[in-house]
Amino acid sequence: MNYFVTAIGTDSGKTLVAAILTEALKADYWKPVQAGTPGDTETVQSLVSNTITQFHPETHRLKLPASPHAAAKYEHLHIDLDDFVLPLTDNEIIIEGAGGILVPLNSENFVIDMAQKLESPLILVSNLYLGSINHTLLTVHYLKQHNIPVKGIIFNGEANEESEQIIEQVSGYRVLLRIPHLSKINKEIIQYWADELMLNWYDGLD
Repeated sequence: MNYFVTAIGTDSGKTLVAAILTEALKADYWKPVQAGTPGDTETVQSLVSNTITQFHPETHRLKLPASPHAAAKYEHLHIDLDDFVLPLTDNEIIIEGAGGILVPLNSENFVIDMAQKLESPLILVSNLYLGSINHTLLTVHYLKQHNIPVKGIIFNGEANEESEQIIEQVSGYRVLLRIPHLSKINKEIIQYWADELMLNWYDGLD
């Protein structure tokens, strides 16, 4: 099974979570669209310890740190949904999205359309801050309205029991992991949280 990592917004911790998932599942990693530098592929590669994972090249690697549609326009390019084809591999793939689910790829398609085309269940990252309840539940509402499969949710940042509780209750999503604010991120830290993730990963339905 492949999984698509998305979030409630930019800088929510998708790359951190993608590294943890990649290490935990010893899966391959793929970032279909990279806008700006440094590249997330290189970041995840520097954090993963196992020797099984393959890192697949981006379909679109854009220079401008902006939404994909704007970054592509800056380079006189057009991103088409048909551009995105799963890399050939016998392994599972962790696919990292760009920004949140409604970040535009072009004037008609959004990141969530790419996830649906790739037929990959979502893992939703919710970073905890003032306003994150609203942003998370708006995302959840869209996903439920469009019957998009979600494996679970991962909370990232200093714990907030009230926020986490209402999000869990309203969404009905299984909490896969609660990551505190990390002052340091390295291979050992990723391995630790990969082990923690595996304790919650299987629910008898996988």
